[in-house]
Amino acid sequence: MVKKISKLPFQGTPEQEAKLKDVIAAANGDRSRLMAVMQEAQAIYGYLPYEVQKMIAEGLDVPMEKVYGVATFYAQFALSPKGTYNISVCLGTACYVKGSQQVLDKLCELLGIEPGECTNDAKFSLEACRCIGACGLAPVMMINEDVYGRLTPDMIPDILKKYE
Repeated sequence: MVKKISKLPFQGTPEQEAKLKDVIAAANGDRSRLMAVMQEAQAIYGYLPYEVQKMIAEGLDVPMEKVYGVATFYAQFALSPKGTYNISVCLGTACYVKGSQQVLDKLCELLGIEPGECTNDAKFSLEACRCIGACGLAPVMMINEDVYGRLTPDMIPDILKKYE
């Protein structure tokens, strides 16, 4: 799955930037610490926007392409912010054959975003995943830690209302 780059403007704070600069300085120019610096940067910002990747590349003196390559290769890194409510729709086999794609399509329609994106108000983010581990309840989605099973597209509006 291709990672989506955030359409939302970067809103880092001076405090976050100072923390990131401290993390980069602690790496002491050691390029082998790239992943660790990126993990700490994501912990600071919640995701790795272009501006943060650029600071890391310049601070560790590594090509921007390498930072971006690591960010897009490893599933642990996000290029878009997560919303207050992160929605994960299972597209694993059991869920898919029972209609999870239609559930995902309904969420995209109602939220106005695609998987890997966040709503403009940062309230909801949406992602498709491979397995939630609740195959007996297929199709399944999670909103943060809440699990919803045996879903149909017409159930989605009422579920979203709980979070508005």
